[in-house]
Amino acid sequence: MDGTAETLITLGVLLLLGLMTDAIGRRTRLPRVTLLLIFGFAIGPSGLDFISPSDGKWFSIVADIALIMIGFLLGEKLTLSSLHMHGKLVLWFSAAEVVGTALVVLVGLLFIGVQIDIALILAGIATATAPAATTDVVHEARADGVFTRTLLGIVAVDDAWGLIVFSLILTATEALGGQGDTIAPLLTGAWELGGALLLGICLGIPMAYLTGRIKPGEPTLVEALGLVFLCGGIAIWLEVSFLLASMALGCVVANLARHHMRPFHAIEGIEWPFLILFFILSGASLHIEALYQIGLVGAGYMVFRIIGRLVGAWAGGAISHAGPPMRRWMGMALLPQAGVALGMALVATHRRPDLADMIFSVVIASTVLFEVIGPVVTRSALVHVGEVADHR
Repeated sequence: MDGTAETLITLGVLLLLGLMTDAIGRRTRLPRVTLLLIFGFAIGPSGLDFISPSDGKWFSIVADIALIMIGFLLGEKLTLSSLHMHGKLVLWFSAAEVVGTALVVLVGLLFIGVQIDIALILAGIATATAPAATTDVVHEARADGVFTRTLLGIVAVDDAWGLIVFSLILTATEALGGQGDTIAPLLTGAWELGGALLLGICLGIPMAYLTGRIKPGEPTLVEALGLVFLCGGIAIWLEVSFLLASMALGCVVANLARHHMRPFHAIEGIEWPFLILFFILSGASLHIEALYQIGLVGAGYMVFRIIGRLVGAWAGGAISHAGPPMRRWMGMALLPQAGVALGMALVATHRRPDLADMIFSVVIASTVLFEVIGPVVTRSALVHVGEVADHR
């Protein structure tokens, strides 16, 4: 079969099967991300071997597109009005959660003997949350109150801070792996971060100017996709962080545009098909042999991430003078972890292919666990603080 025909047929089948998996998730209340990952694993090389992401370059393109969209949508959360509305509780909790989780995971993994560059990368990935899963739980439970509003505010900005921390940590791991030359990796890292922010700002200003002048509908979709893809492509070409560049782009547009919601709604409307492919192919990328080898590293990562969430929430609550229920339950409510963590893992494996099997296996295994138990624990936290409608 012709290569183009095979690729198009594969993409079509995966999208349709992903749609079926999504439908099953809605009927069974199982997280759809978990189902897509499991489905991808089942049809991958370690399962039925129907598809192998390593066989085609299109997997990398689809993954990059999905991650660029995720970064752009995360940038929307970093508006001055949003930060002012959510107040100091959100800022302190979010900062403490990100820093606390990263430190606990790093120290914990080093304590059990994990290689320092693996420990650093996993510490950065551990900061990621799952805004979609958390929001779904809140809406389903019809929860409302100070705790709920603070929780939604935290997940709105958590991944943005986490992405910045992850970028810094990834730069540090490259410096450690520089075979004695630490200056060059640090300069490269500074360029990747600073160049990404500069690129996002330079493209975001004209995009914000155009957004208020183009009518909603198809023109807005074309404008949004064109500039987001342009940002991602230039970032990859310049070898800067395309995740951070697209997030900076979204942040600038959200703060400066007259009708800033239009491009974000346009991207959200077509984001899910790419995420379906991303999650399925991520699951297919998991090799069962590597999963057997994660052992203590994987178990330690999961345990230390939970501890880090609890410690971070307690610290954030203490600094912001939050009440005991919020200190006690906020960490548990932030356990879900999904797409952004997988995106971070994919970026890390591209930059450190020598660590790919271990990092990707640990992140996928933990993502499945946290996506299964996370939403359940989040709902339990909402019940315990008395903000679920049916339990008041």
